[in-house]
Amino acid sequence: MPPRHRLSRALIAPDPHGPVPLPPPHAVRFRASRLAHALLRLAGWRVVEDGFPARQGVAIVYPHTSNWDFVVGVLAKWAIGIPVRFWGKDTLFDVPLFGRWLRWLGGIPIERRSPRGAVGAMVHTMREAVARDELLWLALSPEGTRRRTPGWRSGFYRVALDADVPLALVALDYSRREVRVCGFLRLSGDAARDYACLAEAFAGVRGLRPAQASPVQALPKPDTV
Repeated sequence: MPPRHRLSRALIAPDPHGPVPLPPPHAVRFRASRLAHALLRLAGWRVVEDGFPARQGVAIVYPHTSNWDFVVGVLAKWAIGIPVRFWGKDTLFDVPLFGRWLRWLGGIPIERRSPRGAVGAMVHTMREAVARDELLWLALSPEGTRRRTPGWRSGFYRVALDADVPLALVALDYSRREVRVCGFLRLSGDAARDYACLAEAFAGVRGLRPAQASPVQALPKPDTV
């Protein structure tokens, strides 16, 4: 593996009490779109990935600092061929045509009024997908906003941990113009150790507006997804 794509030390020599890395080779692969790859190449971008370890999981895409991230992310999704799902504000899905387009892309309205809450509802859905061996990957921006915040929201962490599915670390790196799958983890439930591993894995990744990237740490107070 070329040095610039080498996995972080945390994913190779992990903390024995922290998250568990899932090293390659990964058996789950998807039918890639040559057109999406070509469009990314025309824009000077490329996708770096080597399959997925399971048919269900949560993918965090970091950092999110610009509206352009959505465009690059959708092209990367098609380039990989993964029919990933993502959360969106429920009001967006009520907009005629736009809401239908979001659903076509893989959008899921956040069910804030669900008795389980948005996270609980997704954990239930993810567990059902695992039991039925149905394909379900949920992609999230852990910051939840393009603005700089004191840390990350907890939704991704709670879904991956409570559903016991792999967490994919996806770097949206404008410095290298890469959408890079850095690795996969099973979280330990020790938030301090888990976030330390995440911070090391994403070290050096730069968004379009670096000053707006939130630090890789949990928000210091209760938050929403």
